Amino acid sequence: MPFPSSPPARSGPRRRILLAVAPAALLAAGCSAGSEKPEGSGRPSAADRVRARAAVDSRELAGRYDAVVAAHPGLAGRLRPLRAEVAAHARAFGDGGGDAAKASPSPSGSGTAAAASPAPTRGAVPVKEKDALAELAAAEREIADRRTRELLDAPDELARLLASVAAAGAAHVYLLTEAGR
Repeated sequence: MPFPSSPPARSGPRRRILLAVAPAALLAAGCSAGSEKPEGSGRPSAADRVRARAAVDSRELAGRYDAVVAAHPGLAGRLRPLRAEVAAHARAFGDGGGDAAKASPSPSGSGTAAAASPAPTRGAVPVKEKDALAELAAAEREIADRRTRELLDAPDELARLLASVAAAGAAHVYLLTEAGR
Protein backbone atom coordinates (compact mmCIF):
# COMPACT_ATOMS: atom_id res chain seq x y z
CA MET A 1 0.00 0.00 0.00
CA PRO A 2 1.60 3.32 -1.01
CA PHE A 3 2.05 6.07 1.54
CA PRO A 4 0.00 9.22 1.05
CA SER A 5 1.96 12.07 -0.48
CA SER A 6 3.29 14.70 1.85
CA PRO A 7 1.92 18.25 1.73
CA PRO A 8 3.71 20.58 -0.68
CA ALA A 9 6.72 22.33 0.78
CA ARG A 10 6.39 26.05 1.40
CA SER A 11 8.75 28.19 -0.58
CA GLY A 12 10.87 30.80 1.11
CA PRO A 13 12.00 31.15 4.71
CA ARG A 14 9.58 30.51 7.51
CA ARG A 15 8.55 33.38 9.73
CA ARG A 16 9.95 31.82 12.89
CA ILE A 17 13.37 31.44 11.31
CA LEU A 18 13.44 35.04 10.08
CA LEU A 19 12.27 36.42 13.38
CA ALA A 20 14.74 34.29 15.33
CA VAL A 21 17.79 34.86 13.13
CA ALA A 22 17.54 38.62 12.49
CA PRO A 23 17.83 39.81 16.12
CA ALA A 24 20.57 37.28 16.87
CA ALA A 25 22.55 38.41 13.84
CA LEU A 26 22.16 42.05 14.86
CA LEU A 27 23.42 41.28 18.35
CA ALA A 28 26.39 39.37 16.96
CA ALA A 29 27.52 42.09 14.58
CA GLY A 30 25.91 45.33 15.71
CA CYS A 31 28.70 46.23 18.09
CA SER A 32 31.25 46.57 15.32
CA ALA A 33 30.74 50.01 13.83
CA GLY A 34 34.42 51.00 13.66
CA SER A 35 35.90 52.30 10.46
CA GLU A 36 38.74 50.96 8.37
CA LYS A 37 40.55 54.00 6.94
CA PRO A 38 43.62 53.60 4.79
CA GLU A 39 46.81 54.91 6.37
CA GLY A 40 47.94 58.31 5.10
CA SER A 41 45.10 58.81 2.62
CA GLY A 42 42.81 61.83 2.52
CA ARG A 43 40.15 59.91 0.57
CA PRO A 44 37.70 57.62 2.33
CA SER A 45 38.29 53.91 1.85
CA ALA A 46 35.90 51.71 -0.09
CA ALA A 47 34.63 50.37 3.23
CA ASP A 48 33.97 53.92 4.47
CA ARG A 49 32.03 54.70 1.29
CA VAL A 50 29.93 51.54 1.67
CA ARG A 51 29.32 52.38 5.33
CA ALA A 52 28.32 55.97 4.48
CA ARG A 53 25.96 54.82 1.74
CA ALA A 54 24.39 52.28 4.09
CA ALA A 55 23.84 55.02 6.69
CA VAL A 56 22.22 57.27 4.07
CA ASP A 57 20.03 54.39 2.85
CA SER A 58 18.86 53.67 6.39
CA ARG A 59 18.22 57.35 7.14
CA GLU A 60 16.21 57.75 3.93
CA LEU A 61 14.28 54.55 4.68
CA ALA A 62 13.44 55.92 8.13
CA GLY A 63 12.12 59.01 6.33
CA ARG A 64 9.93 56.78 4.17
CA TYR A 65 8.51 55.15 7.29
CA ASP A 66 7.82 58.61 8.72
CA ALA A 67 6.04 59.66 5.54
CA VAL A 68 3.83 56.54 5.55
CA VAL A 69 2.95 57.02 9.22
CA ALA A 70 2.12 60.68 8.56
CA ALA A 71 -0.14 59.71 5.64
CA HIS A 72 -1.65 56.64 7.38
CA PRO A 73 -1.69 57.18 11.17
CA GLY A 74 -3.51 53.86 11.61
CA LEU A 75 -0.29 52.05 10.64
CA ALA A 76 1.81 53.80 13.29
CA GLY A 77 1.65 50.98 15.84
CA ARG A 78 2.74 48.45 13.25
CA LEU A 79 5.49 50.57 11.68
CA ARG A 80 7.11 52.29 14.69
CA PRO A 81 9.14 49.23 15.79
CA LEU A 82 10.40 48.69 12.23
CA ARG A 83 11.25 52.37 11.87
CA ALA A 84 13.14 52.28 15.18
CA GLU A 85 15.24 49.38 13.91
CA VAL A 86 15.99 51.22 10.68
CA ALA A 87 17.16 54.25 12.70
CA ALA A 88 19.34 51.92 14.79
CA HIS A 89 20.84 50.57 11.56
CA ALA A 90 21.76 54.10 10.49
CA ARG A 91 23.47 54.64 13.84
CA ALA A 92 25.29 51.30 13.55
CA PHE A 93 26.71 52.41 10.22
CA GLY A 94 28.01 55.56 11.88
CA ASP A 95 25.27 58.01 10.97
CA GLY A 96 25.33 60.80 13.49
CA GLY A 97 21.96 62.09 12.25
CA GLY A 98 19.96 59.14 13.60
CA ASP A 99 16.58 60.39 14.78
CA ALA A 100 17.39 63.96 13.80
CA ALA A 101 16.78 62.79 10.25
CA LYS A 102 13.11 62.22 11.13
CA ALA A 103 12.29 65.81 10.36
CA SER A 104 14.17 65.82 7.08
CA PRO A 105 14.26 62.63 5.05
CA SER A 106 16.34 64.28 2.35
CA PRO A 107 19.81 62.81 1.91
CA SER A 108 22.87 64.57 3.23
CA GLY A 109 25.26 62.04 1.72
CA SER A 110 27.07 61.99 -1.57
CA GLY A 111 25.28 62.54 -4.86
CA THR A 112 25.81 58.97 -5.99
CA ALA A 113 24.34 57.47 -2.84
CA ALA A 114 21.39 59.81 -2.98
CA ALA A 115 20.75 59.21 -6.66
CA ALA A 116 20.92 55.43 -6.36
CA SER A 117 18.64 55.26 -3.33
CA PRO A 118 14.92 55.58 -4.01
CA ALA A 119 13.35 58.14 -1.69
CA PRO A 120 9.91 59.49 -2.47
CA THR A 121 8.75 62.76 -1.05
CA ARG A 122 6.06 62.80 1.62
CA GLY A 123 3.49 63.63 -1.07
CA ALA A 124 4.35 60.43 -2.97
CA VAL A 125 2.91 58.06 -0.33
CA PRO A 126 0.20 55.89 -1.90
CA VAL A 127 -3.36 56.60 -0.82
CA LYS A 128 -4.15 52.98 0.05
CA GLU A 129 -2.48 51.52 3.16
CA LYS A 130 -1.81 48.24 1.37
CA ASP A 131 0.02 50.05 -1.43
CA ALA A 132 2.04 52.12 1.07
CA LEU A 133 3.11 48.93 2.86
CA ALA A 134 4.03 47.31 -0.45
CA GLU A 135 6.16 50.32 -1.35
CA LEU A 136 7.96 50.15 2.01
CA ALA A 137 8.53 46.42 1.52
CA ALA A 138 9.97 47.02 -1.95
CA ALA A 139 12.35 49.66 -0.57
CA GLU A 140 13.43 47.33 2.26
CA ARG A 141 13.97 44.50 -0.24
CA GLU A 142 16.04 46.66 -2.59
CA ILE A 143 18.27 47.94 0.20
CA ALA A 144 18.68 44.45 1.73
CA ASP A 145 19.65 43.06 -1.68
CA ARG A 146 22.18 45.86 -2.23
CA ARG A 147 23.72 45.26 1.19
CA THR A 148 23.94 41.56 0.48
CA ARG A 149 25.85 42.26 -2.74
CA GLU A 150 28.16 44.78 -1.03
CA LEU A 151 29.12 42.49 1.83
CA LEU A 152 31.04 40.21 -0.53
CA ASP A 153 33.80 42.81 -0.96
CA ALA A 154 33.60 44.40 2.49
CA PRO A 155 36.12 43.86 5.29
CA ASP A 156 35.14 41.30 7.93
CA GLU A 157 33.51 43.58 10.52
CA LEU A 158 31.60 45.61 7.95
CA ALA A 159 30.54 42.44 6.11
CA ARG A 160 29.06 41.05 9.33
CA LEU A 161 27.21 44.30 9.97
CA LEU A 162 25.91 44.43 6.39
CA ALA A 163 24.78 40.80 6.61
CA SER A 164 22.93 41.28 9.88
CA VAL A 165 21.21 44.46 8.73
CA ALA A 166 20.30 42.82 5.40
CA ALA A 167 18.77 39.93 7.37
CA ALA A 168 16.78 42.41 9.44
CA GLY A 169 15.63 44.08 6.21
CA ALA A 170 14.47 40.71 4.89
CA ALA A 171 12.52 40.18 8.10
CA HIS A 172 10.96 43.63 7.66
CA VAL A 173 9.89 42.68 4.13
CA TYR A 174 8.16 39.62 5.52
CA LEU A 175 6.45 41.59 8.28
CA LEU A 176 5.29 44.25 5.83
CA THR A 177 3.91 41.76 3.32
CA GLU A 178 3.11 38.32 4.69
CA ALA A 179 2.23 39.11 8.28
CA GLY A 180 -0.36 41.69 7.25
CA ARG A 181 -2.42 39.27 5.19
